Amino acid sequence: MYRKRFSPLKLYLVLFILVSFIVVLTTVLLRPDSNQALTTVKKFYRFEQTGNFSDSWDLFHPFMKQKFTKASFIQDRAHVFFGHFGAETFKYEISEPKEVKGWKAASDGKPFKTAYKFDVVQIYSGKYGKFSFIQEVYVVRYKDEWVILWDYNS
Repeated sequence: MYRKRFSPLKLYLVLFILVSFIVVLTTVLLRPDSNQALTTVKKFYRFEQTGNFSDSWDLFHPFMKQKFTKASFIQDRAHVFFGHFGAETFKYEISEPKEVKGWKAASDGKPFKTAYKFDVVQIYSGKYGKFSFIQEVYVVRYKDEWVILWDYNS
């Protein structure tokens, strides 16, 4: 009787594919919250960089959306940063996340169980030369989404 021999190469290939699948699955499913928060901040500022203020506004927490309408946000951002400053785009740097327990977006606001704080430096080159803005950006989980907040505490 002829017995088919199993190639070790096939075994290694199957094991490699299986291990790769497990690594990808655990990376996606078990991603730390701070990494998901960082991804949200990066997405927000990529939208801002290209002048896509509509999509950046969509990443705001409802508290932020009450501060200004989508239309006024789009108009203000474009007018101030690109109109007044004469910059066509900007570079940005994002700090490492800092987990903050019980943070409030405003002194009279409801505290968030957990927020992730990032310091974002926006670097512009425009008609007034090179300048930078530093903003504290917070990310919280809201209805299974990661959303952006700014600090309105005095």
